[in-house]
Amino acid sequence: MIVLGIDPGQSGALAWVCDGALIEVVDMPVIEVRGKRKINAGALANIISKRAVDVVVIEAVHAMPRQGVSSSFNFGYGAGLLEGVCAALNYPVQMVSPATWKRLAGLPADKGACRQLAARHWPGSAHMFSRVKDDGRAESALMARLYAQAKAE
Repeated sequence: MIVLGIDPGQSGALAWVCDGALIEVVDMPVIEVRGKRKINAGALANIISKRAVDVVVIEAVHAMPRQGVSSSFNFGYGAGLLEGVCAALNYPVQMVSPATWKRLAGLPADKGACRQLAARHWPGSAHMFSRVKDDGRAESALMARLYAQAKAE
């Protein structure tokens, strides 16, 4: 089973996992529009369509307390864009809350723990998760792995 995990947001990432093996990790494609970064929908569709998948798992996002209105809107817009691109490509989508998948994986909310766990699961790709800003890569890969593992049981 090939699972595409997506951590939404401008600093998110996409990760393909097949039978526990990490196939590929790609940072979220973004463009600058009037001085602001946005997810590049065309590039996203191009990236996703190049590889057949059985299911796409997207982290379900929500507004955070004390997060600005503009930030909340942009985050939600990006998540909807991801779901729309996957739907247009006829890929089944499963949404999973961060709290749910992290609890099932035995992870705290700490993003550093996600990077460490990803490096342990895929030591040959540990360099992909070494920087603080690589948390989106780690989270997308771990979501995909966890979903595939749950379906295999």
